[in-house]
Amino acid sequence: MIEKKKEKMRTLPAMDLLLSQDWIEGWISKLGRDTVKSLLSELLSDIRREILEDEDPDTSIDFINAQAKRIFTGEEKRKLRPLVNATGVVIHTNLGRSCLATEAVLAVSDIAASYSTLEYNIETGTRGSRNSLVEGLLCRLTGAEAALVVNNNAAAVVLCLCALANGAEVIVSRGELVEIGGSFRIPDIMRFSGAKIVEVGTTNRTHLKDYADAITKDTAMILKVHPSNFRIEGYTASVTREELAALASQHEVVFMEDAGSGLLIEADVLGLDGEDSVRKCISSGADLITFSGDKMLGGPQIGIVAGKREIINKLRNVQIMRAFRVDKMTLAALEATLRIYLRGDIDLIPAVSMLKQKSSAVKERALNFASLLSKEFAGAAKFSVIPVEDAVGGGAYPAKPLKGWGVSVTDHAWGSAGNLQTLLRLCDNPVIAGAKDDCLIFHVRTLLNGDEEKIIEALKSI
Repeated sequence: MIEKKKEKMRTLPAMDLLLSQDWIEGWISKLGRDTVKSLLSELLSDIRREILEDEDPDTSIDFINAQAKRIFTGEEKRKLRPLVNATGVVIHTNLGRSCLATEAVLAVSDIAASYSTLEYNIETGTRGSRNSLVEGLLCRLTGAEAALVVNNNAAAVVLCLCALANGAEVIVSRGELVEIGGSFRIPDIMRFSGAKIVEVGTTNRTHLKDYADAITKDTAMILKVHPSNFRIEGYTASVTREELAALASQHEVVFMEDAGSGLLIEADVLGLDGEDSVRKCISSGADLITFSGDKMLGGPQIGIVAGKREIINKLRNVQIMRAFRVDKMTLAALEATLRIYLRGDIDLIPAVSMLKQKSSAVKERALNFASLLSKEFAGAAKFSVIPVEDAVGGGAYPAKPLKGWGVSVTDHAWGSAGNLQTLLRLCDNPVIAGAKDDCLIFHVRTLLNGDEEKIIEALKSI
């Protein structure tokens, strides 16, 4: 048996032979010689393992070449690449959250390809501050006295707690000790910062007296946390922002609010309810507010701290701030996005535009797309316009559906809805679609300009 395995091993082509083939040269120029050699070595190792496990793999050079071409093709593709979001989830965490406005994309490209004023003051010819590039814009949009940016909202929360409450007590309602996506838990992040959690109230009911009774000489902060996509309904009670601000002021402690997703416009403009804008939070008395840039704000991944100048200034020179600072491309995208808000051209921001869409406009687009599909694939499948439930997504808003419209695909030869989802997902230009009751559905709310054509090309390719 051992001799048989050794004999099988000897039939494997040598590495030098594989590398000397003419067709390999093209891949060496694309991937590099070391990468090609490493991938071939892994392939040969897998085959040897199969032999040792008493399997009978094909060891011919033709088979190995075919396998190698498949592996090289997969290796050549960028791991981070664009796709079509036909799920109806506007701020889709797994698909990159919010898409940037065209102006923001151009700003990133412009700055990435050249030297810039990232930390250089043109007027004085001296070192500048990267935070100053966007601070003024943020203050005008939020009404805050000062603001700074870090790489995400989790970092913003950690920064504030480390700088203002390390070793001190932070009071928070038990009903707000939530877990957000990716196992990000408010209690854990508070402990990590060195703050001592003081839980008050119950899961469903917390009163002003609960906060007041918990304040001691060691209290540094009262923290209010946005519940993300979590809601408790029924027999509930919570304390208003204004009441907490007054209580914090009375006892000379900081009142901070983690708003989660930053709204720079009023929620009713987006057809949403129960959400307050950052400006409203500031005007209601919050000393500090932290929020994300890549959710309902519709910009790049970034965390923003806005509030009173005296407190913000304490955050600027905290050592951990350097670990949280953002790069020039992120700042370029944020600056461009903020300027769009200041001009009032919010429909240019894809996430905002998608959330604002009226049901009638979404239905009209679905009807046009269904008609286009029916012409392209006449007799091959049935395309129907159906009502669907879309979502804000991104943990930015409770799981309250948005009324939408989609195009269903039935009576086709592509197998089950799940199989068709897989085929579309594995296309050169991947399409991620929804499904329900063994029916594939293209949600049109989240389609960008040109996505209909990409879906048609994907269907043709399968």
